[in-house]
Amino acid sequence: MIWVLTALVALVASLPCAGETLTYVDLVSRLTDLEGLATLPMPGETCAQASSYDRASYYDEKTGKYVGWDANGDGGGYIRKEGNCIVMAELQGPGCIWRTWSALAKDGHVRIYLDGATEPAVDLPFDGYFNGTNKPFDYPGLVHDASSGRNNYVPIPYQKSCKIVADEGWGSYYQFTYTTFPKGTVVPTFTRDLKFDEFLALDRASRMLTKGLGADPKERFHAMPIVAKPISLAPGEKMTVASIDGPNAITSLRAKISDTGYSWESLRSVLLKIYWDGETEPSVCAPIGDFFGTGPGLKQYESLPMGVTANDAYSFWYMPFGKSAVVELVNEGKSEFDTTMFIDVAKLDKPIEQLGRFHAKWHRDAFLPTEKERWIDWPILKTDGRGRFCGVALEVWNPKGGWWGEGDEKWFVDGEKFPSTIGTGSEDYFGYAWCNPNLFQNAYHNQTRNDNVNNTDHIAVNRWQIPDNIPFQTSFDGYIEKYYPNSRPTHYAAMAYWYLAPGGKDPYKSVAVRDRLNWYEKPVAKKIPGRTEGEAMKIISKTGGNAETQMLDDRFSAGAHLWWTGAKPGDRLVLEVPVEKSGRYEVLVHLTKAVDYGVVQMRFDASLPPKEVDLYNNGVIPYGPLSLGVFELKAGKHQLLIDIAGANPKAVKSYMFGMDYVQLMRGE
Repeated sequence: MIWVLTALVALVASLPCAGETLTYVDLVSRLTDLEGLATLPMPGETCAQASSYDRASYYDEKTGKYVGWDANGDGGGYIRKEGNCIVMAELQGPGCIWRTWSALAKDGHVRIYLDGATEPAVDLPFDGYFNGTNKPFDYPGLVHDASSGRNNYVPIPYQKSCKIVADEGWGSYYQFTYTTFPKGTVVPTFTRDLKFDEFLALDRASRMLTKGLGADPKERFHAMPIVAKPISLAPGEKMTVASIDGPNAITSLRAKISDTGYSWESLRSVLLKIYWDGETEPSVCAPIGDFFGTGPGLKQYESLPMGVTANDAYSFWYMPFGKSAVVELVNEGKSEFDTTMFIDVAKLDKPIEQLGRFHAKWHRDAFLPTEKERWIDWPILKTDGRGRFCGVALEVWNPKGGWWGEGDEKWFVDGEKFPSTIGTGSEDYFGYAWCNPNLFQNAYHNQTRNDNVNNTDHIAVNRWQIPDNIPFQTSFDGYIEKYYPNSRPTHYAAMAYWYLAPGGKDPYKSVAVRDRLNWYEKPVAKKIPGRTEGEAMKIISKTGGNAETQMLDDRFSAGAHLWWTGAKPGDRLVLEVPVEKSGRYEVLVHLTKAVDYGVVQMRFDASLPPKEVDLYNNGVIPYGPLSLGVFELKAGKHQLLIDIAGANPKAVKSYMFGMDYVQLMRGE
């Protein structure tokens, strides 16, 4: 009986006080509070997302099956209609919206009603939440565009309820990420007419999330530098970088590594391991380059918890421990590894019983779901216990190019059958949109690497969930949809970051060095005589729109086609067709049909009359072979001319065009 009472006292001591009162300034402080992430969540604290995900995806309780689990019409989902309006979200308080995002915010108004009020607390065109012209949504560190994605991190708290309604013309795609606090928590009801100290708090946060990134937090924690150690590791060598007594917390960890002088193979071969409180398996186990949020190799960027400068890489994750911390490097590569490590440590300002231990693991394809209908779900993190999920750095190897994503994030918390967070697209989760290949960096999300405008080869993205971290009491199962199989090939690898109470289950073991390195094989396309793939054709000229590669499926040659979008009737695209040997050829074209494709006129060289082709079909299908005629052709370069003529009356009037390939067949 005594041990039961002792355990109960320890549990109560480990919980923050219930009935907490949070001011608006308190909430704003969470935008930059890395220390608070280590505080273990109280029962009743949750974080979820309201989004426009495709409602064709659902869990059938009768059959225990996931239905429509790969549904991808994620731009226009909603709860219900009320007259000409849609209800985007209905939330119960006490709570706070931390993040508002859209890929296409237009002029239709979005109204936010709080705590049962009949008048909205916010009534703006949806674009007005993001365009920086409306207070308090005008702080550049909190409201910004990131490669076509619109992001707003101004907190919107409510005590009892929140209802979000949109008029017609609001746009497409939305996400509202929100925390629900434990019952008894008191928060203010948001108003755009903030007080002076509240505006000042937003301004301070905005400045820190722009100009303060990469600044050492030593002064904030009164931290002491305890390690500044030059390191030289021979192949196969292991070194203890630091052995630190507790209770304390690591507040800064830096390594003298950069994007010059260190090969990606070397950075992937050396493991950083951190053990807390005498544990036999490390809570942190990651290639030293990938640990800092970008890989393979290093790319310069600065964010709130991590980054890479011209001289080093830094981590400001707050890492508390009770008895001890052991930091270790292991060189599993074939060459010597040299660096210098810097570690700062601070005293705890909370009882260690209230704090989780920091975990960070690199993995590939671990713990894939066994349900056949969930083939699309790729696990980012599976863990049991009590803690907080705080983000992920995702690496994509995409040698065929084209858009690799389309996949939604899905967070299952504490045994949920249907995820309380379900997103609208891979890039949407990382804060951008429309598979935009342009690099961007922000405090909470970054695209640090994209090797090609067509998303070919290596892509590296990350997202840090700081105010919008995901608390869990018993388990967290986080997935992102992966539409293309490894055999395509399209491969994912991930660094997951989370806090976990001692005794929780972290199932991730070290990945063998051969599996960290040996998976970047480019597919070799089989050369077929006389065939020119559409996506490989040289564009001689175009009068409008964009022409790029779009990845499709195995019904199409090489799984891709040339995709011409944004054109209008009267626009022309001219492609180069090579002829290796002079002779008589029939020119065959293999095209694509879909609901938003146009009517085109096609001709080879100056042949007349043109061939008119209607490319409408209610669904994407390959179309061909279609003969443009038989010609005497000289060896050299020839031209294929495509003119947009219009569209089928049944078609969506986007006038798109897709070219799978051109085949030259020798004639008699």
